[in-house]
Amino acid sequence: MTDPADRDLGLDRDIPRRDLLNGVLWSAAAAASPLDRLLGAAGPEPYPPALTGLRGSTDGSFEAAHKLRDQTMPPEWATPRDTGEKYDLVVVGAGISGLAAAHFFRKRSGPRARVLIVDNHDDFGGHARRNEFTVDGRKLIGYGGTQSIDTPGSYSPVAKALLAELGIDTAKFNQAYDQRFAERFHLGSGFFFDRETFGVDRLVSRAEGEAWPAVIARMPFEPDVRTDLVRLFASTTDYLAAMSAAGRKRALLRMSYLVYLRDHVKLSPRAIPFFQSWTHDLYGVGIDAINALDCKALGFPGFDGLGLDPAPIPGQGASASRIEEEPYIFHFPDGNASVARLLVRRLVPGSIPGSTMEDVVTAPCHYGLLDRAANGTRIRLASTAIRVREDRGGITIAYVRGGKAESVRASRVVLACWHGVIPHLCPELPGEQRTALRYGVKVPLLYTNVALRNWKAVAAAKVADVKAPGSYWTSAMIDFPVSLGSYRFSTGPDQPVLLFMERTPCKPGLPEKEQHRIGRNELLATPFSTYERQIRSQLTRMFGPFGFDAVRDVAGITVNRWSHGYAYEYNALEDPIFPPGKAPHEIARQPFGRIAIANADAAAFAYTDAAIDQADRAVRELTRPPAQRG
Repeated sequence: MTDPADRDLGLDRDIPRRDLLNGVLWSAAAAASPLDRLLGAAGPEPYPPALTGLRGSTDGSFEAAHKLRDQTMPPEWATPRDTGEKYDLVVVGAGISGLAAAHFFRKRSGPRARVLIVDNHDDFGGHARRNEFTVDGRKLIGYGGTQSIDTPGSYSPVAKALLAELGIDTAKFNQAYDQRFAERFHLGSGFFFDRETFGVDRLVSRAEGEAWPAVIARMPFEPDVRTDLVRLFASTTDYLAAMSAAGRKRALLRMSYLVYLRDHVKLSPRAIPFFQSWTHDLYGVGIDAINALDCKALGFPGFDGLGLDPAPIPGQGASASRIEEEPYIFHFPDGNASVARLLVRRLVPGSIPGSTMEDVVTAPCHYGLLDRAANGTRIRLASTAIRVREDRGGITIAYVRGGKAESVRASRVVLACWHGVIPHLCPELPGEQRTALRYGVKVPLLYTNVALRNWKAVAAAKVADVKAPGSYWTSAMIDFPVSLGSYRFSTGPDQPVLLFMERTPCKPGLPEKEQHRIGRNELLATPFSTYERQIRSQLTRMFGPFGFDAVRDVAGITVNRWSHGYAYEYNALEDPIFPPGKAPHEIARQPFGRIAIANADAAAFAYTDAAIDQADRAVRELTRPPAQRG
């Protein structure tokens, strides 16, 4: 029997295709080929972007890899069926790095080069994932992973050239991105205080430019805590006056922002929970595990009196050093899934019709054309690599598809997959390299799109984005207001829109890597029904006072589960400052015979340009004359 509270949230209502992606029904279908499963769910050919429910790393995408890791593979996988296929290059991983590697290789080797890309997911793009909804006859396109082209002015010449070659003119986003959207609808930022953490459910909005004392006065804190918060935001005190300028930066690099607030600013312990999750979206952990110098670079309060120059120092996080170099407007409606789609359009002619960055937004992808024998480049989805072994005659690549092991041969291989899986694929790698490949722990996260039939309640609350520091979902925001090509963003609160929500599960107080491992286990153990209940409940608590009704207003939900999300970036609180060339990611990415390694993990930097640059490096390593190889 359905709980009455669940009925009030709409949990007894069907969401299109949810039953195909949730719990037992999905698992029961896992014995069939993943692409065959999709045929029955999405019409005459598979169309993964339109599937809702639990997406990202879905059930069926990781089980073979886990059996490889745990050494529990079925005996028959040890003798995979030889398909008889031979390629000049096989790429393991169809994310942006793998797709870019295939592109760079064909440019260097010529149009007659034969390339195969295999990927464990049922869609290409890796974390650059596209989500589609149809709400009351209107198509909504959102991003389920890699969000934007971040600071393209800082891209390397290689990455800039690739964007240009794909037809991406970042200047066009100046018009495509509605930079006055929030101003036109009088939307500011918001903070949701939940009763479990702060004693009461309350959404507090902050209008653009509104002074902090007025905002803090509306927060559910005791008067002395509000006074302390006002002090923090207005402070020009030098809390590290006893230290030299250089010493201050080194000290901030080795202390967490939590420690800085608690021990140096002397902020009330009752105020600290307000800031705990402010770093979740960028790092996947809270301020207990992120150094204060990075938080200073991110614009967090409490540093104005220290007189620090903004130049980064060795050991400072790469993400923090990149903040605010350019406006954050370089965003396709599906995030960087459009970058992946433009690469696929080049690699597999005819798979995605059109020729411009504008028309790729709404162009369909014909997934049935990706793995044809006639293609110069083939993309084989739902195929998990389990072995990459080199011999004198070439390289054998074994993978599992539909529960069966198959193998192909290649002259060269680019491993554009996660670093952590590579030692299992290639156990012959040197011990130091295997250890380096296992060093980082990728950040687990949930990127969730909620399709709303209208956003009247959000408009009434006067917020475009909300931080919810104590809640299950720590942030929620109206999707980026981008209209590109024939795709048009909502022009008013009475029209459908996507609301983006994020969760990065972690365990405050533990080392960062351990928090990531615990968070990954949580993601894999949590059913979609729990996520849906938390989404509907939190939105009701935030926006219910402004007229939101979960039963009436929620039209669809896609939860993109990334148990292995952002690439690991070094953390000065735990990681040493490595000498040049000796960092784990530099040791890990060394070529091994005719096998090279790409992916953002190889840069220890979770950004699209890092993925592109590493693909270029890997291909150059494989295609330079033998005498020049290391």
